[in-house]
Amino acid sequence: MGRSPKIANNVVLAFVSTTLVVLVMLFFIFLCRRRRMDSEEALPLKPCASAYTLIEVDAATDGFSHRRIIGKGRLGTVYVGVMTNGDVIAVKRIKSWLVLSNPGFGFSSMLKTLSLAHNPHVVPIIGFSEAPGERIILMEFMGMKSLEFYLHENSGGGVPLLDWWRRFRIAAGVARGIEYLHEGMTPHLLHGCVKPSNILFDLNLRPRVCDYGLSFLNPKERGGLVGYVDDEYWEEGGEACKESDVYGFGVVLLELLSGRRCEEGLLVKWALPLMRAMRVVEVFDPRMVVPSDMKPLIRLAKVATACVGNSRNNRPTIVQVAAILNSLEMELST
Repeated sequence: MGRSPKIANNVVLAFVSTTLVVLVMLFFIFLCRRRRMDSEEALPLKPCASAYTLIEVDAATDGFSHRRIIGKGRLGTVYVGVMTNGDVIAVKRIKSWLVLSNPGFGFSSMLKTLSLAHNPHVVPIIGFSEAPGERIILMEFMGMKSLEFYLHENSGGGVPLLDWWRRFRIAAGVARGIEYLHEGMTPHLLHGCVKPSNILFDLNLRPRVCDYGLSFLNPKERGGLVGYVDDEYWEEGGEACKESDVYGFGVVLLELLSGRRCEEGLLVKWALPLMRAMRVVEVFDPRMVVPSDMKPLIRLAKVATACVGNSRNNRPTIVQVAAILNSLEMELST
């Protein structure tokens, strides 16, 4: 009988101690996020995109010269342009058939909304141009190539292979960019096609998300989307949502972990069973030396599994994912 009060006291003390530890951890995560949000909110307000004439854009790209092409995607061709004031910009010229098949999609008003995005991890939209048969987007020129290049196209060894630490930083930075679009913008923005080719690097090798919110230009096109959106995306008629963005981000994490391409969903089908069977080492990029402490890689693999291995109802939000990756990045930097 005399031991019952003592046991009860021990249980209470253990509960209180555990509660305090949890509260301290939550406060630490909140404080880190608050500091990050404060630093981002301290950025000067960004004016909405300006309208440019087709003549101005044509001059900046030397008449859309083939020598100016720096990329091609599902929506159009990207050129490097030089404005009359000397500013270097990226010019995305939307495919003509998309323009002709969608004559009334509110291009200018949508671009003005998208251009309000102002975050260190998104590519700024600075202008647009409209003309008969033409829709053009002007963006800040990043100066570096995409994650697609550094992971999959750098076979010649022109630049060093991304090390694990850099991959962790990329994962955390991209998560912050998507989190800003989902929760930091008013109205909230959906990306619609999260994949390595839509993740660029600035001159400081900071990852920046581009082509956000452009699904309205081509909502039914499957090319370039297959494998980067969940099955529900097609069942819901091709409507972008936060959950499908999180799925695409999970695929990007798998590509960072494995060094493999998405291959229209084959990567998920290959990697997911291995990770669920605790054979995660077999997923790691064979070009990389596996570190002695694999805990950070295993944690990253668990986040990827949660993003691609769950239904929409059970999938984590990008806020939850970003909090985990930010914490992991901070731990590795100390």
